[in-house]
Amino acid sequence: MPVIKIARRTIAAIETPEKPVTYYDDALKGFGLLVRPSGSRSWILEYRPGAGGRGTAKKRVVLGNPETVTPEQARDMAKDLLAKVRLGADPAAERAEARAADTISEIAAEWLSRHVDPKRKEATAKLYRAVLDTHILPAIGSRKAVTLTRSDVAKLHGAIARKATGAKKTGAKRTAAQKTRGGPIIANRALAVLKAMFSWAIDLGLLPEGSQNPASGVEAFKEKGRERFLSSEEMQALCAALTLAETEGLPWQVNEAAPGAKHLPAPENRRAYFDVHSVAAIRLLLLTGARVREILDLQWAHVDFGRGMLRLPDSKTGAKVIVLGGAALALLDGLPRTGRYVIASTSAGTENEKPRADVNRLWRAVCREAGIEGTRLHDLRHSNAAVGAGAGLSLHQIGALLGHSQAATTKRYAHLAADPQRRAADLIGNEVAAALGLGANVVPIDGRKRGTQA
Repeated sequence: MPVIKIARRTIAAIETPEKPVTYYDDALKGFGLLVRPSGSRSWILEYRPGAGGRGTAKKRVVLGNPETVTPEQARDMAKDLLAKVRLGADPAAERAEARAADTISEIAAEWLSRHVDPKRKEATAKLYRAVLDTHILPAIGSRKAVTLTRSDVAKLHGAIARKATGAKKTGAKRTAAQKTRGGPIIANRALAVLKAMFSWAIDLGLLPEGSQNPASGVEAFKEKGRERFLSSEEMQALCAALTLAETEGLPWQVNEAAPGAKHLPAPENRRAYFDVHSVAAIRLLLLTGARVREILDLQWAHVDFGRGMLRLPDSKTGAKVIVLGGAALALLDGLPRTGRYVIASTSAGTENEKPRADVNRLWRAVCREAGIEGTRLHDLRHSNAAVGAGAGLSLHQIGALLGHSQAATTKRYAHLAADPQRRAADLIGNEVAAALGLGANVVPIDGRKRGTQA
């Protein structure tokens, strides 16, 4: 194993290896840094308990990781433990005994507070908590973490998949718990949460040395990605519905047979009107391909009219730039400014101004009017990409416009880029078919029809 002078500069230069490597300190025997192929790093101390002869097996304790513990702090911790070892202590055995008593609920609390909350997006942390609180902790939270087996995880995975998801809500926005009631997809999320949580606990030594991840090897259910792209006709219908929403209003959906229906206004007066900002939000989603929260959280300070782009300080993939087309720029330029946020909320202009929570009420209404019920707001992002793919843009260009962090994410649009290629294949095929005399109505590349030879 390599021996180095452990300091901030030297550990920063260490690259991620193909297999676990421990870099030992050249000054303090047994103290080192363990680097794993996953990229995780841990301060460790190895020692021989008791008399410490070579006939005694070495033991290892984890002191923390470089993200939260500096090299100087880790070295001091190692010195303190070595002093206790010389007095007859066995830190690894003491920790193993203590950790063997930890429940899954206790491990989950540590994982959330020390890893998820400081390092993950708020929405991600909320999903993890919902999955834990709804499915994992009620079922196995009181279990000792070291007793959980792969068979236990597989049974829990299957039980969550069999749970009813409940009726789809059409009214108020669903809570995180309501979105995680059950089904195969939520079962997969629960499996991923368990696997990540145990992996973190094992890496940091929160479980006894040699512990195996009980979620590893459990096969997830197959998931079919949803693809919904608006056609040109559907886009036109959506545009007409949006225009109607901010001008004449959209008709109410009324059950004439319901009690009290006779007391409602006359049919010609049953119209719902929507403000210009909520309508603009939906138009911007389709024009830019941005995510919903990127538009609803957008501030005027993030709009760069000079360069024609949005400079988002944060997004799902971190800081991000969205290049704007002329139509999006014109829409933004004509939008009234009533506060910090582009899509003004009811608190616009106040001291405690907040971004708009959602535009779901308008979206349901315009989908009903346009005849595209069941379409999600996120499908507007897919539709934006689909237009680009059909126009012949490369997947690299589409990925850059959408802000995809991985090329694999953009591959879902690859088949949509086949139209220009198909037209070229038709032209070539027609020319060859005409030369072979395969039909009287074949149109060759030069556009002239050729009949079948006698």
